[in-house]
Amino acid sequence: MPPNPSPLPEVWLRGPLPAVPPLLQPVAHALLQAREELAEHLATFPAAKLAARPLGLASVGFHLRHLTGVLDRTFTYARGEALGPAQLAYLAAEEQPPTHPGAVQELLQAFSQQVEAALAQLIATPEASLPEWRGVGRAQLPSTVLGLLTHAAEHTMRHVGQVLVTARVVSGEQ
Repeated sequence: MPPNPSPLPEVWLRGPLPAVPPLLQPVAHALLQAREELAEHLATFPAAKLAARPLGLASVGFHLRHLTGVLDRTFTYARGEALGPAQLAYLAAEEQPPTHPGAVQELLQAFSQQVEAALAQLIATPEASLPEWRGVGRAQLPSTVLGLLTHAAEHTMRHVGQVLVTARVVSGEQ
């Protein structure tokens, strides 16, 4: 349990988000919930432990970098765009998290900024475009705008769960 649990209900129970299309509300709610939980649970996580891999599990730092990167990539595909060199370089570096003082806050801030970019894209996404085909990756595997946006939300929440458990193990919490 976090030291100061939020007195607010989960994001999805706070009502609709202004300007987000109704069919995309669950995506926006999940991303905002992820951002809140990470900030709350990792506020005091030591940067020196960002690269720790208990039992060979992915590190907290990897998850934090991956969360930012996967949102960027899936939302890029949802726009019908290919990944650029900077995105591919970021993907290649996800497994080497920084561990310098302040790194946790930097990683949380980067994720928060990516959530803001995702929210802006959700607001600008016409519901009529949701069933449109989108190719994913170099192989152009088939998806849709809605499929990519939904995957971004569920993938984010899956990694949030993993990072929170790993952070507890690394911190020695009971």
